Amino acid sequence: MPAMLRFEGDDKDMTLEELGEFLEAARRAGVPKTNPVRAELSTSGKIKEVVVALAEDDD
Repeated sequence: MPAMLRFEGDDKDMTLEELGEFLEAARRAGVPKTNPVRAELSTSGKIKEVVVALAEDDD
């Protein structure tokens, strides 16, 4: 399993600021721009968690 970068919201759902921090961390880590971002959503459709592979993701 490849190494992953995972962010969760401090509260139940992520804020725009937290999502921006995730993007900044992914860029600093050199995550390939073509890697898909996976998200876990709440029942109301809000983002709870985002994950991206650090190396090239062929899935």
